Amino acid sequence: MHKLTLLLLLPLIGAVIIAALPAQQHKLIRGVAIFAALSAMLQSWLLYLAFDTRSAAFQFAEHTEWNTRLGTSFSLAVDGISLPMILLATLLSIIAIIASTSIKKHVKGYYLLILLLETAMLGVFMARDWSLFYLFWEMTLIPLFFLINGWGGEKRHTAALNFVLYTMGGSVFMLISLLMLFDVTPEHSFAMNDMLNSARALPEETQLWIFLGLLIGFGVKMPIFPLHGWLSLAHVQAPSPVSILLSGILLKMGAYGLIRASSMLPAAVIELQPFLASIGMFSLIYGGLLAWRQSDLKCMIAYSSVAHMGVVLLGIATLNLSGLTGAVMQMMAHGLVAGALFLLIGLLYERTNSRDINYYSSMVRVTPRFAFFTTLTFIAAVGFPGTIGFIAELHVLIGGYMRWQWLVVLLSIGVLISAVYSIRTVGRLFTGPVRAEMQNIKDLRTHEMLTVAVLAFAFMGLGFYPAPALDLISASVDDLSHVFIENINGHVINE
Repeated sequence: MHKLTLLLLLPLIGAVIIAALPAQQHKLIRGVAIFAALSAMLQSWLLYLAFDTRSAAFQFAEHTEWNTRLGTSFSLAVDGISLPMILLATLLSIIAIIASTSIKKHVKGYYLLILLLETAMLGVFMARDWSLFYLFWEMTLIPLFFLINGWGGEKRHTAALNFVLYTMGGSVFMLISLLMLFDVTPEHSFAMNDMLNSARALPEETQLWIFLGLLIGFGVKMPIFPLHGWLSLAHVQAPSPVSILLSGILLKMGAYGLIRASSMLPAAVIELQPFLASIGMFSLIYGGLLAWRQSDLKCMIAYSSVAHMGVVLLGIATLNLSGLTGAVMQMMAHGLVAGALFLLIGLLYERTNSRDINYYSSMVRVTPRFAFFTTLTFIAAVGFPGTIGFIAELHVLIGGYMRWQWLVVLLSIGVLISAVYSIRTVGRLFTGPVRAEMQNIKDLRTHEMLTVAVLAFAFMGLGFYPAPALDLISASVDDLSHVFIENINGHVINE
């Protein structure tokens, strides 16, 4: 069996096995889910070990025609941009499943939906046919809707419906743009390579309209301002393990799609470069200010995601090697850090039934392990030297300075805002007067500490030694940057 098909099937097979098990066998169901997700993670690492980092070409390609008349196919492949997202998805999926010990009702349905969600997410990053990409993109809505609606908080029904309406609304624009591309492709094919060649030959105005539709579709999922309205409610109401996947992976799907759209429509991206940079800058500062105002810990992390994804958009908007490298690194950084934060806050909520920052004080005396990992993760969220976030933001800063000179100082302002609310949160949680209700909170258990430690090791290890991540993405990002350089030079010559 092909390597990518096997990776795609592993969590799906786990979901099928769970569907056949008796609903009362909670331990067995959980064990199957862990085994399926762990198998997928091991398979993704086998892909990494076999991946040629010196090549920008798509590797492990698989292609099977579905419908020749419609131009659809089952086509999978990965490159240096998609493979890091696959590694991240499989890692966070197993962590989310391990962190789901608090799920006591409808256990069978919960783990089945988590594995279906993992399958759909992996499909998005592996698809090399836009019809297949769109299919997997829409497939993520179904398990997410039921996970939020069935296991969420008091306003879970509103949150689930809000999420679906926002995402489906954006998907309509995406579908229209893809159909326009299909119509102008001589082969009448949804294959990404065929569409790419046809799209780059389109007039600039046509590229602009098509790209704007894709920007709305992908911008909702990132999310970027002003398409972020669903984010805070979905994060607050979703179970914490689902928030790990929602923030750690689902947001990256939007950024990943935008990168693919940018490579396909370079003339439009060059024309909209100031617009994209402005949205990225505004999202960065606006998201940070909203996070600063929150007293709900999950809501604060949700809005901080708007700021961090603003950094990704800013990196893409630079259209140069350094900025694009920073954008992809920031996608990895945010996935690891946001996943760790939602994991820690979820574990804290299980112990106290409160997410209000004002409820806590002096926890460092009672929960030293929790205090250590939470402080370390907030430091990583700021992008402090020694973390992967610093590597990402430094590349975006350099790329932004090369393009806009001192205007990129706004990125530094965003980082300072992030530092302010991170320091405030750590201070409120772990310092202050000793209160009686804080004395009985249990510290991290061994298995909880190990899951958090894995994420902490990843974002700290790649901060001190980023070479493996940079080597993995460098060839593909360099190839992408050359697409923009060639189009910019051609645009200058034409003028």
